[in-house]
Amino acid sequence: MTADVLIVGAGPAGAATAILLAEHGLSVRLLDRARFPRPKVCGEYLSPEAPRLLDRLGALKAVDAVASILKGMRITAPNGRTLVATYRPIGAWRPYREHAMAITREALDAILVDRVRSLPVDFREQTRVTDLVVSGDRVLGVEAIDGDARRHTLRAPLTIAADGRASVVAHRLGLRRPHRLQRMAMVTYVEDVRGLERFGEIFVDPPDYAILNPVAPGRANLSVVVPLAHAAPWSGRLDTFFDARVKHLPHLARRIAGGRRVTPVRAMGPLAYRVDRPRTGGVLMVGDATGFFDPLSGEGIFNGLRSAELAVETAVQALGRDDVSARALAGYDRARRLASRDKERVTHALQIVIGHRRLANVAARLLARRPRLLDLLLGVLGDFVPPRALLTDIFQRSRF
Repeated sequence: MTADVLIVGAGPAGAATAILLAEHGLSVRLLDRARFPRPKVCGEYLSPEAPRLLDRLGALKAVDAVASILKGMRITAPNGRTLVATYRPIGAWRPYREHAMAITREALDAILVDRVRSLPVDFREQTRVTDLVVSGDRVLGVEAIDGDARRHTLRAPLTIAADGRASVVAHRLGLRRPHRLQRMAMVTYVEDVRGLERFGEIFVDPPDYAILNPVAPGRANLSVVVPLAHAAPWSGRLDTFFDARVKHLPHLARRIAGGRRVTPVRAMGPLAYRVDRPRTGGVLMVGDATGFFDPLSGEGIFNGLRSAELAVETAVQALGRDDVSARALAGYDRARRLASRDKERVTHALQIVIGHRRLANVAARLLARRPRLLDLLLGVLGDFVPPRALLTDIFQRSRF
């Protein structure tokens, strides 16, 4: 049977794409190499706007049942100054929810996959895509191997790559490029940390930073991001390197003193990479398959869900016209880049700030004096305040 759409990868972006396409009445085949539920290296954060998309997917009620509420963020500068910002309406901008959420990827992905299973979607787990079927300027489908080591050629008018940072589709089309920001994230869980409240916590201590994200009562996701060159020699002894690195982040070390690491450290890097727009027809990219910059802004899951929403709009129109040429699909990439461009500029600026101790301390002093600016920044990172509002606020204040 030939489906209308093949989707490679059943993480948040791929599952969301399958759900929305199926609701449009299209026949969808969804493939993933894993069997769900499965753990995934991630900061496990949902911005205040992510629930809007989860609501549209019919998954929000299930997420609400297991997610932890984050009222805001507590940020500690290199000199120990602490800033507290909350997710709240600011002027004309109101978040879908006045809080963010923390949820393990194992739980989130299982919820979305369960939603997929409730729809007429041909969902195939333990099916690994190994190559693309390409003819001329068109992707016609994929080559895959199932859990019994049987090979399959699966075809569809449109293939959507949702296979993350190691995207076979991006690799096969030669789209992935390195990024000059070379960092590695090390992720684990800690328990028995005192005072875990309804706030995420960020510790900036150049060249590193860390995020403490309470995902359940008494349990937090702890992510430490370091230069890739510092971590690479320790690839075989990540737990040792992680524990030593935490001790060299004094504010973080004091914060989690008395707690204990309860899972092995897992790593992901290099974090940042670029992916070019496909020049081939019959293919779209969503989620981390489109590229990634840095987890500080928490853009991963929201951007994945939002890219799925935009991709489905383009896919439905293109399939309805029976035209899946590169030109017919190009509108999606323009829309996706426009939707994320300004926030990417903010996150690039933040990387400069957190990469320099003195600059990070100056920024913390400024934000402490300007609580509205701090909440605006959190609103931008929370996906409900347009990034240009930051510039407007800074400009207006500088005139007086």
